[in-house]
Amino acid sequence: MNATPAGSEQEERAELDELRRLLPAGPVERQVLTPGRRSHHKDVLMQLIDRDQERNHADSPVRPRPGLPRLPRLPRLPRPALVAGSVAVAVALAAGLTVGIGAGRGDGGTAARPGASSTAGGGGSRGAVVTLDRIAAVALRTDVEPVGDGQFVYVRSRGAGNEGVFDGPVVLGKMHERQVWFSQRQGPVTDVGLIRESGQDWPIEVGVPDGTDPKDAAVPAGFDRPTYAWLASLPTDPDALLKLLYADTRVEEGEDKDQEVFGRIGDLVGEQIMPSATAASFYKATARIPGVTEVADAVDAVGRHGIAIAREDTRHGTRTEWIFDRGTLDYLGVRTVFSRDTERAEAGTVYDTSAVLERAVVDKSGQEPGARRRAGRG
Repeated sequence: MNATPAGSEQEERAELDELRRLLPAGPVERQVLTPGRRSHHKDVLMQLIDRDQERNHADSPVRPRPGLPRLPRLPRLPRPALVAGSVAVAVALAAGLTVGIGAGRGDGGTAARPGASSTAGGGGSRGAVVTLDRIAAVALRTDVEPVGDGQFVYVRSRGAGNEGVFDGPVVLGKMHERQVWFSQRQGPVTDVGLIRESGQDWPIEVGVPDGTDPKDAAVPAGFDRPTYAWLASLPTDPDALLKLLYADTRVEEGEDKDQEVFGRIGDLVGEQIMPSATAASFYKATARIPGVTEVADAVDAVGRHGIAIAREDTRHGTRTEWIFDRGTLDYLGVRTVFSRDTERAEAGTVYDTSAVLERAVVDKSGQEPGARRRAGRG
């Protein structure tokens, strides 16, 4: 067995634990990642593979054999797969752009205390608080027709992410369309939905271990498989909602808990349809997260300008921006930009970007809205 310094081993074990919790190692749901989350997990994955490869080269006379399988559908990450856990994550990311999430909240990591940090830093900036209050007021006035238990929430977007080599200069990829369908069944399900991207359809489904009855592996609605009815059951008091979010969110030591909560809210308002009161509560809860700011001008993936609600991830030197129409305050999209100069990019460089073009309710997975009614803003 190769000797590894205690500090490095501890750090690597923490990272591997995070990846293991993303694996379908049991009855685990798999959920579509937003472009920013997907890029982050790919970066973590490839860092582990590089580290393992370097250690194997240094400590063992055995070298990876030529012709080892490379990671499918990840041409910008052409490294041999050496770490078993990392390989599984790579396949999950590549085959469907999904990751396991069922076991991720239950063990390991550091749970944020309910409500921790929600007001310790005084919440968002004054400008952000005022703008979020306006956005919440608009959301509350928006008529949203309830989504039926047997229907699907449909979201069509256009975007691009970093296509550069791992840990190298950022190169924004080609803009492309993305469509997702989310099942609204409240009860435990194994068929969660569908993603259509880059000309391929990928099911979003629960990983069912061999010999397990699918009914026993099915996953109910929740934060990681939100449905309209489940979202409607959440508290509409922003403090209570934020406390619930912090209680459900786990992060590794050194990671920014507030940033993770901000990201989870962004995922929900970006690719779901929810009751007006719930949407308003999410926006008001966001105003209570420390470090949230307002950006006067931001541009989404299709060139629409708007104001943004943002938060900086100081560890990675990036800023995530939710973009809203300046006049109507409708949600337009999200992007991640570098907030400071780094070895990978200059400040202001776009890392990933996505624009929501349509939200609707349909009756079947894979069905495009057509003449179907368009849903209200989420």
